[in-house]
Amino acid sequence: MGYDVVVVGGGMAGVSVAAELAAHRSVVVVEAEAELAWHSTGRSAALYAPSYGGPVVRALTAASAPLFGDGVLSPRPMLWVGEVGGLDGVEELTEAAARELCPVLRPGRFDRFAVDAGTMDIDVMGLHQRYVQRLRAAGGEIRRGAPVTALRRDGQGWRVTAGTEEIVAGTVVNAAGAWVDRIAGLAGVPALGLRPLRRTIAIATGPTPVGQGWPLVADVGDTFYFRPEGPGVLVSPADETPVDPGDAKPDDLDIALAVDRVNEVTTLGLRSVRTAWAGLRTFAPDREPVVGELPDHPGLTFLAGQGGYGIQMAPALAVTAARLILGQPIDTAPELLSPARLLLG
Repeated sequence: MGYDVVVVGGGMAGVSVAAELAAHRSVVVVEAEAELAWHSTGRSAALYAPSYGGPVVRALTAASAPLFGDGVLSPRPMLWVGEVGGLDGVEELTEAAARELCPVLRPGRFDRFAVDAGTMDIDVMGLHQRYVQRLRAAGGEIRRGAPVTALRRDGQGWRVTAGTEEIVAGTVVNAAGAWVDRIAGLAGVPALGLRPLRRTIAIATGPTPVGQGWPLVADVGDTFYFRPEGPGVLVSPADETPVDPGDAKPDDLDIALAVDRVNEVTTLGLRSVRTAWAGLRTFAPDREPVVGELPDHPGLTFLAGQGGYGIQMAPALAVTAARLILGQPIDTAPELLSPARLLLG
């Protein structure tokens, strides 16, 4: 079976770039799981935060804002606590102003506060489904339950064994998230040193009524964040535990740590954990995204290393990756995204 492009991975990265390419090329997405968006995409904290991430991430996040479309973003300020002086695009607040935004903050626990008024909640699955619909409307195809087990180049392009099929394509897009280096290895392409890091999230409840208009509150030192989630509170210890690629499970100690840290800085008195989950955030060593080919391995494009920013910059990153594959100019300096930067140290 022949296509112009095979995209490996059915999460946000894979379906978004596939949708962008499908207007110009024949495209098939191959996903190892029986469901799309089973791993990191379906386990995101779902926040659009322009002040979050490194320079390239922030630029792609800003460029994504007009590309989300109606109904995907809804306002929710982000309140930073701690040493906020080094943050860009935020307004510093007094403690009194911060406690107006989030009345459950304990007085005197932090000296400095800042708000990012440009943050939004993201309807992650709504956005993912829009890309799936665009892809199919343009004639693109999706294979579920089709793990890639072999990947080799021949005179016709690439031969990809996905599930029970062998697919021939001129270009492979490696958007396999935590499995990116493993997929590259099947093709004899050097590993980039991308690291999957586990992030734990739980929904907890307590006696204090939860205000649905409260901001997401995050510690600049990356020790916790929390926000309203229905009648409960979404909490995380902002953990980054190195793990092998797989179906991430929450650790009981990390769940308890998240609840304890949020209780220490608020009057919420969280007592019960209603549900918990974990996801994998895969980072390059410099924590910026990886998009492009390695010089000695044409036809295999990486779309990886989105870390904890993959959803908020997905629209612009998909456009950027598609333009690189199509040989069109991009707004970001290619060397800032190129996988070659990681092999060169």
